Amino acid sequence: MTGKNIVGIIFSNAYDECLSELTGLRTMGSVPFACRYRLIDFALSNMVNAGVEKVGVVTKSNYQSLMDHLGTGKPWDLSRKTEGMFILPPFSTADGSDNGNKMASLKGIMGFISRSTEEYILFSDCNSVLNIDIEELMEYHSEKGADITLVYKHGQIPSIKNVIVMDLDADGRASKVAVSPADRGEVDYSLNVILMKKSLLERLMNEAISLNYTHFEADLIQRNVGSLKIYGFEAKGYATTIESMQSYFKTNMDLLDPKNCAHLFDKSRPVYTKIRDDMPSIYGLGSSVKNSLIADGCIIDGEVENSILFRGVRVEKGAVVKNSILMQGTFVAQNSSLNCVVTDKSVVITPSKTLSGAENYPVYIGKAIVI
Repeated sequence: MTGKNIVGIIFSNAYDECLSELTGLRTMGSVPFACRYRLIDFALSNMVNAGVEKVGVVTKSNYQSLMDHLGTGKPWDLSRKTEGMFILPPFSTADGSDNGNKMASLKGIMGFISRSTEEYILFSDCNSVLNIDIEELMEYHSEKGADITLVYKHGQIPSIKNVIVMDLDADGRASKVAVSPADRGEVDYSLNVILMKKSLLERLMNEAISLNYTHFEADLIQRNVGSLKIYGFEAKGYATTIESMQSYFKTNMDLLDPKNCAHLFDKSRPVYTKIRDDMPSIYGLGSSVKNSLIADGCIIDGEVENSILFRGVRVEKGAVVKNSILMQGTFVAQNSSLNCVVTDKSVVITPSKTLSGAENYPVYIGKAIVI
């Protein structure tokens, strides 16, 4: 199996409701992350680093920001005369119940999948932040003779709907699959990166449609745990699932640890994104920056500590920014103080304002708001 024999499917709107503060005007896939990236960059980069040449991005709503970011797919080498990137148009059902439903979205794109000549299909969501070797996943899938392989992590189960939890035997095969179990302890839970044969998916989908099944996780995965060889492939190193504003804040802050940052942005498996050339950041006389990630185009005359600043952020003299995430174009005026704050794009903090949240409850300021 090679990457050229796989078609990738990325669900850009899955779990939008988990991060409603940031997805009101954008998809989960286009949520800004780590100074200069978007969440979809990880799913796309995982695929293209393994040689996948055909990727379909499923959209539902609020996808203008996503399309602006993806463009023709050139940053990921997916701007091609044949194959490449496909923006799959919004799917819908008569009762309007399809929002975030993978089964409904798959029904809407089965024509695209059926016309694809690749033998395998690789699914991915955008709320899982990880950098894995898909080639290693493919080898594992072949060695085990698996029908379906799910990438998983051992840890605290995330508070999201339809999360898949597996009991794995010594060989890595799932002996039991639960969907959204009541037990919230440490488990082996799916990161929603799933590999299977295209023909198997088509068979399962035809069966699901004929029997009026409505849930991908329960009806296609859990229901077939006894009849199919379902295996788990562990994501080693740093991997996490974004389930809320708190986990989004924590995931960004985790990158201030050099070990986490080095693993997630492994030079052997680069994370690609849309390129925006800008001037280098400027640090004024008397400014102070400690343990922070600073994108290009920033102007810092004040104090920044344990924070993440996106492009074009300005921190005036006398301003203090600690433990915060400031997105593109944020302006912090003189003598203002921010602690545990997340600002969306183009936020303006006027002089002598103090905003303070907590690590488990950061203050969020919406796009273009003036405080």
